[in-house]
Amino acid sequence: MSDEKLYIALVGLPARGKSTLGLRLKEALRRDNIPTRIFNNGNLRRAYRPAEQTSCAEYYSPHNESAMAERDNFARMNMERARNYLAGSGQVAILDAANVSRSRRTGIEAFLDDHPVLFIECVNDDEEILALSIEEKTRLPEFGRLKAGRAAAEFKKRIDYYQMAYQPLKTERNYICLDSLQNRIVGEKHTDAMPLYAQLRDYLVTDEVKNLFLIRHAQTTYNIEGRIGGDPGLTAKGKQQARALGRFFSRKKISYIFTSSKARTRLTAEAIARMQEDCRVIPLKEFDEISAGICEGMTYAEIEKKMPHVFSEREARKYSYVYPGGESYESMKTRVEEGIKKSFFLNRRARNIMIVGHQAVNRLVLSHFLYRRTEDVPFIYVPQDRFYHIVSTQHKKMFELKRYD
Repeated sequence: MSDEKLYIALVGLPARGKSTLGLRLKEALRRDNIPTRIFNNGNLRRAYRPAEQTSCAEYYSPHNESAMAERDNFARMNMERARNYLAGSGQVAILDAANVSRSRRTGIEAFLDDHPVLFIECVNDDEEILALSIEEKTRLPEFGRLKAGRAAAEFKKRIDYYQMAYQPLKTERNYICLDSLQNRIVGEKHTDAMPLYAQLRDYLVTDEVKNLFLIRHAQTTYNIEGRIGGDPGLTAKGKQQARALGRFFSRKKISYIFTSSKARTRLTAEAIARMQEDCRVIPLKEFDEISAGICEGMTYAEIEKKMPHVFSEREARKYSYVYPGGESYESMKTRVEEGIKKSFFLNRRARNIMIVGHQAVNRLVLSHFLYRRTEDVPFIYVPQDRFYHIVSTQHKKMFELKRYD
């Protein structure tokens, strides 16, 4: 059995990021001059069957024997196409399907016996991300004839049917189980020799972003008064800044803008989204500004005067100091990184991603890519009249601070 070529068979319940992962793998491998092609069972299904049939959950019921036979046939067609591809000039064939049953995977290993098969299973149980992923799935043309609520119900029932047949990877010769939200490998088995294994494994755990536009919210009344925290709105100048951002980014396609739950980030993002053709603003609490606890709404001068011990202790250790009843940079780092993971998961198919955050939040986002010493993180420059453009891939690292006005 030759190990110079490879089959990758994706595994996992719907809305766990399999197809997006397949596209990312194809792009990365082709970038390294490795001929790669995806064989997607869903595309075959949609090509041969009308949308009113494939959007209905009952098509995926384990009790629907005719549909099961049909879906097995689509899987067989793609396996044959993948085998033919590797018999020619192809080096990696990616089978994009749920492949949740052990019997399906046993069939893949038996039929594709000319080269090693690596199963990559995507797991993700974050309820918020799953709900947002389902919402995105049901915006596809396949569900165009259904109202949003009905489409979501049908898709959730489809997941339930797949769950009935689901058997995690265990006995297969080669596999990687990937937490597709965290980009973390949670299980693996490597029996056959595969030169690409280390390369693929490294790619799976790497956070990649082609264009991240990191923006601080526009000016607020608190900014003018020097107050911290709170939930103020934008000033007249802030609204002008938000509109200027919208005009600047109107030349780029932004599919999603991720914000905090605070009004100032959402208002800034909404002004940008209005200048886009099809753009959604998604608030994530993980991007909320650092909580100042009992100091919320105060100025630093007021804190120094009324609570000198708080002021002096924070000045001495700004990164680790926890506001009474609030947070520190150190304690909020985990949630901000969780927000980064969620925004990347939801936006992986788009080339451009935008986060509208706050000063402390954006400092932590930057430190995720810049690897600054912790004591320097609270001093990273985050102005309101400029934004950061970040590119971070296995082949390229770039950071720019740019004006938009």
